[in-house]
Amino acid sequence: MPMLLLATNVKFASEDATKAFVTDFSKVLASQSHTYASEAWFSVYFSYNPYMTFAGTFDPAVLLTIASMFNTNPTNSKLWSKAFADYFQEKLGVPSDRGYMAFFDPGPEFIGTRGTSVAALIAASGGSDMYQTN
Repeated sequence: MPMLLLATNVKFASEDATKAFVTDFSKVLASQSHTYASEAWFSVYFSYNPYMTFAGTFDPAVLLTIASMFNTNPTNSKLWSKAFADYFQEKLGVPSDRGYMAFFDPGPEFIGTRGTSVAALIAASGGSDMYQTN
């Protein structure tokens, strides 16, 4: 159930180009998750803001926040940071020193879906972890 919030001041040429980037980014995220086998678990929120600054300038920049259960740890944080920095450099022209990425695991008790919490859904399914696939 990774939830991703990506903000940037890099503008795309069109709505179609923006949608193509977000769709591609979702696939890249799924390939890097190391837990979730399907992109179906991912939710991506993308925001373009021309007034976003980093280090006091409006040069291309990104802010990425990923909330993901069961796979957020120091090793994956390093792997993800490298993979996403490379991706942002290639796709957005954003150098690795022009953004921050935050990775955290809020725990199933603190994620809501389907009118309840993920912890309650896991408990109702007999304790099987329906969100963890590996």
